[in-house]
Amino acid sequence: MDEIALRKGHKEFVVVLVDLETHQLLGMAPSRTHADIESVLLPWGAEVLNNIEEVSIDLSGSYRGLVHRLMPDADIVADRFHVMKLVNQELNRARNAFIRKPTDLPEGVTPEVAKAAMKNSKYALLKPEENLTEKQQAKLADVKAVSPSLAAMHQHKERFRALFDHNDTAQATLDFLDWMAEAKTLYTNSVGTMTRWFGEIIQYFEYRTTSGVVEGINNKLKLIKRSGYGFRNFERFRLRCLICWHFPTATA
Repeated sequence: MDEIALRKGHKEFVVVLVDLETHQLLGMAPSRTHADIESVLLPWGAEVLNNIEEVSIDLSGSYRGLVHRLMPDADIVADRFHVMKLVNQELNRARNAFIRKPTDLPEGVTPEVAKAAMKNSKYALLKPEENLTEKQQAKLADVKAVSPSLAAMHQHKERFRALFDHNDTAQATLDFLDWMAEAKTLYTNSVGTMTRWFGEIIQYFEYRTTSGVVEGINNKLKLIKRSGYGFRNFERFRLRCLICWHFPTATA
């Protein structure tokens, strides 16, 4: 269960429902409201809804309550990429705050030097460290030299990313708890959200489900939207999208 914007620049979103096994688009709701999503799900019938075993969502509280109510036997899996996004966003906010007002500078480092070191530093901090170019590696070293706090946040970010490589759910749970305890002073908002979603995050290690399938479908939906020069009418957009998956020869 995910969402895409119906029209660029507008706060109009449609909810996309995808079968994780067949990679098919199952349905679309015209908005994120419970009523509109229910209008798509309820016609499936109780027999279908009660036999759904897993639902993958982002960290949206509005979807979680709906899933619990309509699909009581389904395990909810928080998408790992949205969880990682929490950490990256908080790290980037700290980076921006430091650029605006450098604080806790090491001895001998002036605000001017710090700001110069932070120029074009976003991807050096946010990209996986093993994927950095030589230039980005040098920039990361500059950032760490002028900001011990950002250096510590980067270290915790890399540790957090590695947690998803666990193959053992029990060990992953313990390591997540350790990370949250150690990182909570630097990643206050992220740890707060993870605490509220801890069960759903840990379910990832049972199912190994990611949003990759949904993101691929969303990209195709955006292509359909562009090829139609935008759709003002949701129902026309919905039918055009469903035809592409369920009657592919009709669009060949």
